Amino acid sequence: MNDTSPAEGSSPERPPRATPPVLAGRPPSLVDDSRKDASQKDASLEDVSLEDVSPGDVSLEDVETPAALIDLSRVRRNLRTTVDYARAHGLAWRPHVKTHKSPELARLQLEAGATGLTVATPREAEVMAGVTSDLLLAHPPVGPKIPRILALPDHVHLSVALDSASLVDPLARAARAAGRTLGILVEVDVGMGRVGLQEPEQVVALARSIASAGPELAWQGLLFYPGHIRLPQEEQSSLLTQVAERLGASLDALHRAGLPPATVSGGSTPTLYQSHRVPGLTEIRPGTVIFHDRDSVALGVGTLDDVAYTVLATVVSTGVPGQAVVDAGSKALAKEEFRALSAGVAGGASGGGGYGILLDRPDVRVASVSEEHGVLDLSATDWRPVVGERVRIVPNHVCVSVNLQDRLLAFDPEAEDGTRLREILLPGRGRLRIGSP
Repeated sequence: MNDTSPAEGSSPERPPRATPPVLAGRPPSLVDDSRKDASQKDASLEDVSLEDVSPGDVSLEDVETPAALIDLSRVRRNLRTTVDYARAHGLAWRPHVKTHKSPELARLQLEAGATGLTVATPREAEVMAGVTSDLLLAHPPVGPKIPRILALPDHVHLSVALDSASLVDPLARAARAAGRTLGILVEVDVGMGRVGLQEPEQVVALARSIASAGPELAWQGLLFYPGHIRLPQEEQSSLLTQVAERLGASLDALHRAGLPPATVSGGSTPTLYQSHRVPGLTEIRPGTVIFHDRDSVALGVGTLDDVAYTVLATVVSTGVPGQAVVDAGSKALAKEEFRALSAGVAGGASGGGGYGILLDRPDVRVASVSEEHGVLDLSATDWRPVVGERVRIVPNHVCVSVNLQDRLLAFDPEAEDGTRLREILLPGRGRLRIGSP
């Protein structure tokens, strides 16, 4: 049982902010990527190492924009804050790697105190099997995905979430053929209305089916995702109460049926610091917290000083009055428009729509995007950029922006040469098997 003693809405004190390096105003030049071949992008499991993920470093002036930058000092601070909160409330943290797709960043999460990793695709599972032996596939495996996930290395303990009895027999047969055991969690809908069982009786019936399927399937517990809660923390109370009630009904039914769950897995970045208010929860899976984005800043889960991921872009046109155009469009930021989060939220990171904001000038929005162009709205600022000037854009949703990148460029302002950049490749992207052509 998790600790519910701290005051409602409490979270550990955040450490002092680090001052980020200045990354603006330098003209771009081309980076020679010819040294990277296809074998680096689709490496075998044995090849996924820190050395290959970080093949070298580059200087800022050599970076062609748009480029994704990550501040490693902020990454580490975000990880510490998350782990401190989880431990203070008796929760395990199993971050979702869909945010970063990187074995190196997954290692940082595990070193910080994560107990395992959450994945959404077989590709992510194959890549992350190289850094942990404890994986949760939080997406129902159907069809050819079943034998693929069961072909993971033998050292991996894999758990799978599902909400359909039709998958029990195929999973049991495949696990039997592979000579391994799968942990199974039943997914419960706690209000999002996407996947998950609706009624406690359905949950008990599926749990019984899993428990009686044979030794190849191990009944493990429940999984839920409160993704419908996208409100500032102080406005989440009533929705979290509903989550607790729906989850509690299933937990009570399972205990009455003699099927107590060992694991109750839930949580999200928007609800991260309210997780202790859900009785019975044993682990949380927030992933976006490693970087934060405009959404999480607007929700009050992080601040602009916590944002560790930005897209470096160059001003390419100032021809139209009241705006500037940069070379980062929908293929760098994603075309996911910012939505008002509540009637009481306005201004800065939290209001005004658009596709991102500037890190050091949050009153400047990316008002519109086409594939390779982003239009900055200058109506709320006296700043007037010049062609060639660089800006750092905070995307609305970091996960989809990362998935559009070929690499991340990492810097650490706490290091001796704080603005020196090194590459972090993203082998978890895509759908192909590891080693596929």
